[in-house]
Amino acid sequence: MNDTPQQALANAARTRGVALSALSRMLGRNQAYLGQFVNRGSPRVLPERERRMLADFLGIDEMLLGAPAPLVPDVAVPWLAVSAAAGAGRVAEERLIRAEAVPQSALRAAGVAAGAASLITVSGDSMAPTLRDGDRLLIDRDARRLVSRGAIYVWRRGELVSVKRLVPHGDVVEVRSDNPLWPVERVPAREMEVIGRARLLLRQL
Repeated sequence: MNDTPQQALANAARTRGVALSALSRMLGRNQAYLGQFVNRGSPRVLPERERRMLADFLGIDEMLLGAPAPLVPDVAVPWLAVSAAAGAGRVAEERLIRAEAVPQSALRAAGVAAGAASLITVSGDSMAPTLRDGDRLLIDRDARRLVSRGAIYVWRRGELVSVKRLVPHGDVVEVRSDNPLWPVERVPAREMEVIGRARLLLRQL
């Protein structure tokens, strides 16, 4: 079991051979300050400045004294060699090209878990102007259930992969293109495999 911040401080001070009262004075506090923190839990949490000073002096990780875990700024998201055709569909060759750094804040804002995220490239113009040829999409592979109002999904039919707006109607799914020049298709739900929902458009300007 991991030590509490109080236990970690007491152990580190003992190892260093310094009294809690001396550490309290180093912080500019009265000499009973850290003794009360260790023995009574008051204050409940050490202020950031004091945590940092103590960690530096004692040579320990600030997280042991209750500092929050640092935020990971980027998440490595697999970019797959799949061109999801905004058109008639393209034969899928699903293999990893590389892992690309995506800000954790972007995944959080899009509501996509890191383990369910992947990137694909859009090919064709049937989803224009919403999606353009060469755009990349952040796909949520955990979101495969079609929503009743319709949304943009990457889906597979046989060996062909497409990105379209899918609207379920019982056992049939309407496959819609945002480009009005493309007709609406009706595909039996049993004939399609939904790969994931498009959550974020990554477009080079």
